[in-house]
Amino acid sequence: MYKVAQCWDDGVVNDCRVAEICRKYNAKATFNINPGINVRNSRLQRGCFDGFDVFRLSLAEMPSVYEGFQLASHTMTHPHPTQIIPEKFRCEAVDARHYIEDLRQTEARGFAWPYGEYNEACIDILREEGFLYGRTTQYASQLFPCPEPLTTPTQCHFLHPDFNAIRERAAQSGVFYFWGHSYEMKNDPQLWEYYENNIRALSADPEAQWTDVIDLFKIES
Repeated sequence: MYKVAQCWDDGVVNDCRVAEICRKYNAKATFNINPGINVRNSRLQRGCFDGFDVFRLSLAEMPSVYEGFQLASHTMTHPHPTQIIPEKFRCEAVDARHYIEDLRQTEARGFAWPYGEYNEACIDILREEGFLYGRTTQYASQLFPCPEPLTTPTQCHFLHPDFNAIRERAAQSGVFYFWGHSYEMKNDPQLWEYYENNIRALSADPEAQWTDVIDLFKIES
């Protein structure tokens, strides 16, 4: 038996489709959000990715889109953590956490590093504030035992061409953890099919057990 976890960054409109696919196959997922960028009642354009216009969800629709899924802090406004003063970073990380905790009325001790950037001062702040983990954009073949949960890698990006080979190797270690941005699938039917096929296969695997990211670290702690 091995545990499977996935997470998605930035609170964008394509998360709606990820959530639908996950519900279809009873898959768990964590969505890392920046509530200081999203606005109350409208979808704000985030930018453009490979010719695809990326829009952030409105704050008003987040509760229904993410119902049943875990949320984690990705800071309030997605700054470069290493390019702002430590106390500004503290506010960014903690205010996003408080937003989620007020929304859900439960603890939200997970974190994802914007741009995958961090330094010792920022790590110390997350530790002081009681975060359980901080996900980076780095990769490792085996995640646990985790020497520093606040700079945790994953095993791969969700669109990695060797996704299934990496999954098979990761299964031997007991955990398979992948991440991405849903806007990377744009409106491309082939990319969405690739993602859905992988979720279907994982859910059909009798040896795989979906878990929330935070629960991987609650066990460790």
